[in-house]
Amino acid sequence: MNNQYKSVPVLPSEITPKSLYLSRRDFIKAAGLAAGSALLAACAPQAAATPSGPIPQANGRTDELGGPFNTYEDITNYNNYYEFTTSKEGVAPLSQGFTTSPWTVEVYGLVNKPKTYGIEDLLRNFTQEERIYRLRCVEAWSMVIPWTGFTLASLLKEVEPTSDAKFVRFETVSRPDEMPGLKSAFYSWPYQEGLRLDEAMNDLTLLATGLYGEPMPNQNGAPIRVVVPWKYGFKSIKSIVKIELVDYQPSTLWNDANPREYGFYSNVNPERPHPRWSQASERRIGELSRRETLPFNGYAEQVAHLYDGMDLMVEY
Repeated sequence: MNNQYKSVPVLPSEITPKSLYLSRRDFIKAAGLAAGSALLAACAPQAAATPSGPIPQANGRTDELGGPFNTYEDITNYNNYYEFTTSKEGVAPLSQGFTTSPWTVEVYGLVNKPKTYGIEDLLRNFTQEERIYRLRCVEAWSMVIPWTGFTLASLLKEVEPTSDAKFVRFETVSRPDEMPGLKSAFYSWPYQEGLRLDEAMNDLTLLATGLYGEPMPNQNGAPIRVVVPWKYGFKSIKSIVKIELVDYQPSTLWNDANPREYGFYSNVNPERPHPRWSQASERRIGELSRRETLPFNGYAEQVAHLYDGMDLMVEY
């Protein structure tokens, strides 16, 4: 994979409207594509099914295709969250009893200053900002979403990784009494993911704390997640309770489940086909025509140097 690429900026007009984010099921069904893995989640100290203020209203606005915006209720009732269920419509009702407060995130391992943070500490102590990121699903569809959060690097710098630290391992909360999907024996629970340390320290890597200007409810993965925009969506782990600095490449859930289809790095690479479909093109949610897949999802200028000298057809 040639590393001489230019990034393509995200324009405000490219942001996937809420209606299209929610209606991706109907679009994908019409286009003959398989349903994809979960991509979206963020946090609030106490997640809820509705925002703390007035529910956002469409007020007659339409998306780029001329269709009306969906309601806030719509977007919070179509979710992927396998710890609850594989049914997208089933996540919201099953997750309403999920406890998100109090919530702590333990940061430990090969660091000089291990610390356990309350979610309120993370929201208060680290500068929040909006990031408009393209996200691409391994099933060959994509969307553009405005996130709110802070860089993972800012958190890692505070705990001071030692010189032995090479990777960052993330772990999702595991509560079988609240998360019925954990009964599935197909996956190696709890959900685990990992990044190389230089990937984790890249300025693009975000700990997300909001979405579309609203705190996120339980069904979207409250209260905190990673967003790594140049990688396929399943790398962006939700409901994090542990961040560990290690000196080895950690196990990850999807790579354990099917290493032929889901590699550790999972960089968006149009030159490497998925075993069951091509990755050379993609469908933006809400569009019928296909578009060319961008190397590293369009963020090559910021991240391609991380993989100099690597064979990305082998280390996928």
